[in-house]
Amino acid sequence: MILRKTILTRMQAEQKLHRMALELAEKLSGDDAPLIIMGIRKNGEVIAAQVAGYLKQYIPNPITQLWVQMDKSHPDTIEISEPLDFSGKHVLLVDDVTNSGRTLLYALKPLMNSYPLSIQTLVLVERMHNQFPVKADYVGFSVATTLQEHIQVEVENGEVLGAYME
Repeated sequence: MILRKTILTRMQAEQKLHRMALELAEKLSGDDAPLIIMGIRKNGEVIAAQVAGYLKQYIPNPITQLWVQMDKSHPDTIEISEPLDFSGKHVLLVDDVTNSGRTLLYALKPLMNSYPLSIQTLVLVERMHNQFPVKADYVGFSVATTLQEHIQVEVENGEVLGAYME
């Protein structure tokens, strides 16, 4: 039996997502360029949708939501829900947990042939084992873990239910 330790409850996760959306809204204040929110499938996609919902309350910018998907062990092919020109737009890349930074780095690949105004990253949980030069701009919760411990963000019906350490 695997023991799970709760590190974020549903309410805490919602509060953190709302706070990060407010931080992003403040950063975008006065800039009306479109925002593209790219959620890394599956959990990052749910978090991206929740953040987009909060942002719509605070900014007038047009917001487009996409998902990006890859085989994390062999990220040579990156799939995106719809091809877009990212030039002249703000881009927010969203994932549930960051560990080494590898997934965030490879998820940036579809942006390399365009000229976005900005690229920012948002994660609900940061594990602080960076091995790649990508650090989350918006972090819900930072936790020190061993490499053997695992963080799981649980989602259901389009909502984050919590985060657990195993």
